[in-house]
Amino acid sequence: MKKPMLIKGINLGGWLSQCSYDKKHMDTFIKDEDFDIIASWGADHVRIPFDYNILQDNNGNFIEEGFRRLEKAVSDCRRCGLDTVLDLHKTAGFSFDYYSESESGFFENTEYQQRFFRLWEKMAEIFGKHSDTVAFELLNEITDESFLKSWKKIASECISRIRKYAPDTIILVGSYNNNAAETVQYLDAPADENVMYNMHCYEPLKFTHQGAYWTDAIVPSERIKYNNSGCSAEYFEKLFSSALEKSKNNNTRLYCGEYGVINVVSPEETLKWYEDINSVFRKYNIGRCAWNYRQMDFGISDSRLDGVRNQLIKYL
Repeated sequence: MKKPMLIKGINLGGWLSQCSYDKKHMDTFIKDEDFDIIASWGADHVRIPFDYNILQDNNGNFIEEGFRRLEKAVSDCRRCGLDTVLDLHKTAGFSFDYYSESESGFFENTEYQQRFFRLWEKMAEIFGKHSDTVAFELLNEITDESFLKSWKKIASECISRIRKYAPDTIILVGSYNNNAAETVQYLDAPADENVMYNMHCYEPLKFTHQGAYWTDAIVPSERIKYNNSGCSAEYFEKLFSSALEKSKNNNTRLYCGEYGVINVVSPEETLKWYEDINSVFRKYNIGRCAWNYRQMDFGISDSRLDGVRNQLIKYL
């Protein structure tokens, strides 16, 4: 059976996650033609971050309209020959974005965990029949190392429940420190041949996130040039080495679900970063999905990149 290749993708962040959630926004932020544009760039898939609250109310009851939105998105992808990663970006009790979200307690609260399991069972019921084009990402960016033990247990149980409805669907699992490459090594062996390791890469952070206002890891006023960042193809090869070894030892693939450069960086230096990281992705057959298609401080389709976009899409 055909499986999603997940080689070259684009994130649709800010559409069904990290957004206002009002109907007008969700109806207009991404349109049918955007899928055609992404396909024209040579991408083979999109990653769609979605938050639990478009699919579940405060009591855990399902919101059918939200599922219909995801079904429409998957249909648009199939129409354009694109595969889809459905990424749960926020669940009840946990968000990677602890700077602005009030979600907490997921890793200790069994009710939150049961809501998580029920949500993925429902997702598997609906989308499991599309295992030739759809993959699942259980949860975006586990943050603290202290969550890892609980997270591995939760992920294992969730995969078991998904498999009752979607036995062949690719499932992506990431580690702590926001899916950092160097923490992939601490994940358990894949539950089956259709579970893949997932990482994110915004390194070196002081280059890719310079000017960022949402993290205390950055001084917003500081600027750094690419040539002074310590970045190179060799840098990425070393950074990914432990994750690649873990994947090889467990006979599974490695996927980078997010990577990108903030819009404060010049188009020319953005291109240099993409070229170097892409060379390592291609060398080791690492699937990847660039952040982000539109806006969110990283938009590849935004006008600032008009002059280099034809070159840039070669390095996605």
